[in-house]
Amino acid sequence: MTYSNDPIGLAISDYVCNNVNEDIIVHSDLCDDDILPVPYLFRAYENMPPIEKKALDLCSGRILDVGAGAGCHAQHLQSKGYLIETIDTSTGAVNYLKSKGIKSVNTDFLSFKTKGFDTILMLMNGIGIAGSLKQLPTFLNHAKALLNPGGQILCDSTDINYMYVDDEGGTWMDLASDYYGEMQFQMVYKHAKSEWFPWLYIDFEKLSEIAEQIGFNIELMESSENDQFLAKLTLK
Repeated sequence: MTYSNDPIGLAISDYVCNNVNEDIIVHSDLCDDDILPVPYLFRAYENMPPIEKKALDLCSGRILDVGAGAGCHAQHLQSKGYLIETIDTSTGAVNYLKSKGIKSVNTDFLSFKTKGFDTILMLMNGIGIAGSLKQLPTFLNHAKALLNPGGQILCDSTDINYMYVDDEGGTWMDLASDYYGEMQFQMVYKHAKSEWFPWLYIDFEKLSEIAEQIGFNIELMESSENDQFLAKLTLK
């Protein structure tokens, strides 16, 4: 297959088939380039940060892993006997997941219509797929429709307010933006380059406000020193 617009898929294929370990470059419209080491996509439970471990420990029932990548979370859950299904927009990632015996669909979240899940898992800031604060209610309503009664969403995000603090301790904001947590990213791996795509980082207070309007109870399950948090949303 060709990977010209699938950097994640090419990186996974290179790592698994050719033993190539080269970083994925992440461009952003608001900060310097970052790197995503490909082995990180294959990390074991023991090497995951506390927020991810907590989320996996809270999973129950039939689980949907959104944006599964190389499936490190899905493989752990499957090894524990859970019924796990995954989705990802990367064709290469989905092909790899299927090769590992994990049910996977190559689609975006809003196009996925299968219902009857007890847990929807969105890690590595998976709720960022919503793209914008304006789109978040639609995103959560769709998730609500996929859940069984009493079902839950487990998601992490980061309050990136710290990015707008200057050297004197004051804050600045992009007045052209609807919300300070809205960013644009592009991923590049070798010759493969994604389109620029929107991504949402949301603070817990704002997520709580919107989730409760949609009909969820929300709990803060874990937080870290870098303003990252794990939230559990359960249907009322």
